[in-house]
Amino acid sequence: MFADQLGPHFDVGREGVLLVESRAALGRRRYHRQKLHLILSALRHRAAELGDSAVLLRTDTYGEALRELGEPVRVYEPTSRRAADFVSRQLESGVIEAVDPTPGFSLSRNDFQRWAGDRRRLRMEDFYRFQRQRLDLLVEGDGDPVGGRWSFDEDNREPPPKGVTHLDVPAPYRPREDEIDAQVREDLDRWERDEGLETVGRDGPRLFAVTRREALAALDRFVTQRLGAFGPHEDAMLKGDWEMAHSLLSVPLNLGLLDPVEVAERAVQAYRDGDAPLASVEGFVRQVVGWREYVWHLYWHFGPQYRSRNGLGAREPLPQWFDDLDADAVEAACLSDVLAGVRDRGWVHHIPRLMVLGNWAAQRGYDPDALTEWFQTRFVDGYDWVMPANVVGMSQYADGGAMTTKPYTSGGAYINRMSDYCGGCRYRPTVRVGDDACPFTAGYWAHLDRTADRLEGNPRMARPLQQRHRLKDLEAAVEQERVRGASPP
Repeated sequence: MFADQLGPHFDVGREGVLLVESRAALGRRRYHRQKLHLILSALRHRAAELGDSAVLLRTDTYGEALRELGEPVRVYEPTSRRAADFVSRQLESGVIEAVDPTPGFSLSRNDFQRWAGDRRRLRMEDFYRFQRQRLDLLVEGDGDPVGGRWSFDEDNREPPPKGVTHLDVPAPYRPREDEIDAQVREDLDRWERDEGLETVGRDGPRLFAVTRREALAALDRFVTQRLGAFGPHEDAMLKGDWEMAHSLLSVPLNLGLLDPVEVAERAVQAYRDGDAPLASVEGFVRQVVGWREYVWHLYWHFGPQYRSRNGLGAREPLPQWFDDLDADAVEAACLSDVLAGVRDRGWVHHIPRLMVLGNWAAQRGYDPDALTEWFQTRFVDGYDWVMPANVVGMSQYADGGAMTTKPYTSGGAYINRMSDYCGGCRYRPTVRVGDDACPFTAGYWAHLDRTADRLEGNPRMARPLQQRHRLKDLEAAVEQERVRGASPP
């Protein structure tokens, strides 16, 4: 089993399990320190749980581990093309004797291809409806949606409550570190000190579940105590509350510790029992069996060249302060806090990812392939399959609309409405030009002006493209952002 296939649904009926700790894989990229800790801790905890039925080999490469084992193995479909190519080569040589469909997702890749068929556009809304009906989640009668709507997204876009620093919701589940975590930390320290392992971000207490027991406890805490508050404020941001009412289940889900269907069904049961409102449950179900699986399948469907798509001609390299997570160099309150969250935890929720980090990168024209690599390595829940559609498609609109109908960019007004960042910031969200001009507001119009030729045929962009011509200070704003360049705001 690969290190993201660690749940019991991956070893059903297996007499023995091979787990591999590949030193080369750990050092291939500049990963967040806490990401490596989570992966190693999860792998070693699973080996300890399985006891004599598991073999944990610590080798430089996966190939070396298979040679050391000396007997054929079966594998589940891996979640990256690199691993899939490795498996294919070993299958041809007989070292791997069979490849089974992954139980980590509810829909097989072949079934997705049948659903995709000859559709011109693979819209998430269509896929999500198909998933809900297929899995019998929040449907009734002849497959109609409970509550009369497939999406309650409009009910789940409330800004944070005024005058609060934290949502009034119980804290999420917090795991306790043990001797395995201590050994992982010691090993990472030694590899960094003596063997040249390069990481980024700060070390810190383990915040996410890495065992099945912990994952179930985290799921239970979310469903019973936090799910009801999740929906209304799922798009909101508070500088003093990084968790808000989010589940924090992306890490155990992406480690394979939870079956996505069991997670969705648990939330639906809370609605049926009257313990959580429909809008919150529907929003969560959409994330788990809708968006997450949609992104997984698009990774394979769009092919290996998808990451290199660059429909808006963005070529700027990531500046050093951004690449190094140097939040202290940034004065813009929202960007500084979100970048600090990545530095300190390797995690922020989906709106800071999309509307702060992704929005900033799109406005500045960061290369989408480099940005995808950044998100993959800096986030503890980032994997090769996770980030291409999220970054190239949704965040950067670099695929020319294969996924979304418009770029997800905005000025400071959105951040001001959905957060408490702007009140204490040196920049003003309504100002485009001058020392106190919000870099997001000015950057939005500079971005539109730069990409206008490529966006002119998009009907959803017609209005803002026309609006820019009515801005008397557009030329000054564009020049201002050019001078700012790659400097931290």
